[in-house]
Amino acid sequence: MSERADARPLVATVVVGFLQENCYLYACPHTREAVIIDPGDEPERILQRIKDLELVPRYIINTHGHFDHICAIDAVSEVYPVPLAIHSADLPYYTDEYAAKSAGREPPLVRRKPDILLEDGQLITFGTLSLEVRHTPGHTPGGVCLVSRPYCVFSGDTLFERGIGRTDLPGGNYEQLVRSIREKLYTLEDDLVVFPGHGAPTTIGEEKYENPFVSLA
Repeated sequence: MSERADARPLVATVVVGFLQENCYLYACPHTREAVIIDPGDEPERILQRIKDLELVPRYIINTHGHFDHICAIDAVSEVYPVPLAIHSADLPYYTDEYAAKSAGREPPLVRRKPDILLEDGQLITFGTLSLEVRHTPGHTPGGVCLVSRPYCVFSGDTLFERGIGRTDLPGGNYEQLVRSIREKLYTLEDDLVVFPGHGAPTTIGEEKYENPFVSLA
């Protein structure tokens, strides 16, 4: 993702939980400062990966509030009490009883309060890297994608490899999701790598012309 291999950001994926959610550790190669994106389950595996890679977490960020993306927040926060960020529209998922029952757990799923309420256009910086917040509602009301130019975008459950997020859950809206993808993601550079909340990476360019659900072809 860069001309110099040693200058490339580190992207480590920890696949967790029965829904095989992708928790990402995104780190500056120079300072090892990192963000923890969507710690959804199995906190011991996430913490061990951070230790193995000798990372220095600076933020915990949620792309959205579904249970498979948030259930490890409290446990990870006990070791790394760094600022927690989520969009305000998805904050209710932290304490929602239905969401907890869906996960087979007792509410609240997240006990700590967020330190940062994400907004469209907001910039989060750490080390030599930055993440631009793009509000992409549709899968959930407060879904966001995190863009790190010129490298990649963390798309949560908004956009997948040849797929899109489901909209049949409470708070979902198909027309809104399609608009979010067209206006907030397909306007990005084609060569940006897309790291989704589930499944394999792809690129913006591939999805623009080959995604069967939202295509510009």
